[in-house]
Amino acid sequence: MLTNIRSRLHSLWRFDEVLSSSALLLMTIIPLLEILLRPLLGKGIDNAPVLVQHLGLVLAMFGAVAAERNGHLTSLGSSLDNVGNKRFHTADQVFAKGSAAIICGILALASWRFVASEMEAAHDLAYGIPVWWIQATMPLGFLLLGTKLAARSFSSIVSKVAWGIALPACGFLLAAEFDGSAIMLWPAVLWLIAVLFAGAPIFAVLGGFALALFWQDGLPLASIPLSHYQITVNPSLPALPLFTLAGLIFARTGAAQRLGAVFVALFGGGVTGTVVAAAILCSFFTAFTGGSGVTILALGGLLLPLLRNAGFPEQRSISLVTSASALGVLLAPSVPLIMYAIIARVPINSMFLAGLIPAFVMVAFLLIFGGYLKRGGLETTGNVQAAHFDAGKAWAAIWTAKWEILAPFVAIGSLVSGLATPTESAALTAAYAILTQTFAHRELSLKVFAGSLSDCAQIIGGVMLILGMALGLTNFLVDAGIPDAAIEWVQSVIPNKFVFLLVLSIFLLAAGALMEIYAAIVVLVPLLLPVALSYGIDPIHFGIIFLAAMEMGFLCPPAGMNIYFASAMFGKPIRYVAASVLPALFAIFLGTLAIAWLPVIATGLPDFFAGKSPW
Repeated sequence: MLTNIRSRLHSLWRFDEVLSSSALLLMTIIPLLEILLRPLLGKGIDNAPVLVQHLGLVLAMFGAVAAERNGHLTSLGSSLDNVGNKRFHTADQVFAKGSAAIICGILALASWRFVASEMEAAHDLAYGIPVWWIQATMPLGFLLLGTKLAARSFSSIVSKVAWGIALPACGFLLAAEFDGSAIMLWPAVLWLIAVLFAGAPIFAVLGGFALALFWQDGLPLASIPLSHYQITVNPSLPALPLFTLAGLIFARTGAAQRLGAVFVALFGGGVTGTVVAAAILCSFFTAFTGGSGVTILALGGLLLPLLRNAGFPEQRSISLVTSASALGVLLAPSVPLIMYAIIARVPINSMFLAGLIPAFVMVAFLLIFGGYLKRGGLETTGNVQAAHFDAGKAWAAIWTAKWEILAPFVAIGSLVSGLATPTESAALTAAYAILTQTFAHRELSLKVFAGSLSDCAQIIGGVMLILGMALGLTNFLVDAGIPDAAIEWVQSVIPNKFVFLLVLSIFLLAAGALMEIYAAIVVLVPLLLPVALSYGIDPIHFGIIFLAAMEMGFLCPPAGMNIYFASAMFGKPIRYVAASVLPALFAIFLGTLAIAWLPVIATGLPDFFAGKSPW
């Protein structure tokens, strides 16, 4: 009986995963039903696009709660992680998570005031469902996050319950008492910097900065949850979780092995062929999975033995997999590519076309200037593969992986052709992945599918919290006139466009090393894009420069997550991995400059398909 009670409590504790996974499943099904019902019945589901967008809010809030429980909320890590004294480390964690819990309490009160204003408006979503029912997931989600964060650093049940209630309540009451009052900014900034380096989640730090800025001017704190709501229900945003779901399904089945066999067969094996195949495969896979870390975990165990057998040294093999996994950001349907299009308000299909040639340019720069094609220093063992091309093996590998090879054509073709909206294209791609891996390959079991839904919800939930808080911060900076001031200052200091592009690339390298990529897109793009436009730089070209530079950030501590994933995957020290990717970092920087100084690389394809001259 006691076992049954524990089992039921455990299931109840995981309700966030059930809710977020269910929301994601409905986000996949509703656009597909729309595609089928419109031609058959002449109408589809009432207000279907808005329903899907608001399901994204449910996914974001409860996916973030699930991500917290499983330790998937992004942070910089604690500065005391390597300190031997356990007491100091525990105090560090209590400070970081306790502070984050207080911020969550403040956000819960701010969210509730936003919801209360919407209750008065009494808008319906569809089928008589009030919009505020869905919006109420924000205060509920922030309270749950605050409770979980506060309880995380304590071991006893009594302490967990007491602090789990007390700290979010402190933030809630603090906001209730002083909302609308002006406070001093600098003490809050110092506290938040300390909280950041103590290991608090990134979303809490960004939300804290946004709260502090609005608070110092006595502005209503409900502006931050309003920003979170606006970006979460953006019409194009459901494409993010749906493309990510498709990528995770491919990563959890044998798709990686089949695609690996195709690329190795096409490039003929041997050291050069295997190196080129590994670089292209990693880039391609990152574009679909939505995360370079996922690529390292999915392909690392496959590619390292292949590279070793080809005679490639171990450290250079680890370096290649780690760095090449960062390059898929420019390939459709990459999540950062879609995110930039949303923030910069440019067509997603134009960004998909713009990233294609630069992605291959970056791979070429990585292989050539990163030194991976040099023949010197290769290991010579008895099992080194000979370099040859076998047309029969290549065709057999292509036929075996035909469903995976067709996936990009489903994703990009349905969108670029105009047959589907970004959300419908993403839903088609997710459905395609589910059906092909379930029926064609029989590798997607119900358990694996449920795990993919849950993991996708947690990834997107954590990302969406960062985006919402970052947008609140950005909106304040834009309203304060920071972009206009930046344009005047930069143009007075750097009159030359090419020098500006060089300085921009260096700045974005530093920003990528310090900021999570999604936060960087939301915070920096609205500030830097007006400056770039003042130099006559096309917004699509700027987006490709921005994302190419962000690829360098994946390889630089403290926010360079590829290094940490590779260290864990290959069992090597972080210093070992960081030293191995230094040549790759230089190569990617050169590739970024080439794209920046030769706009046709990025704008050629979009201009061609738009009927313009690329020159």
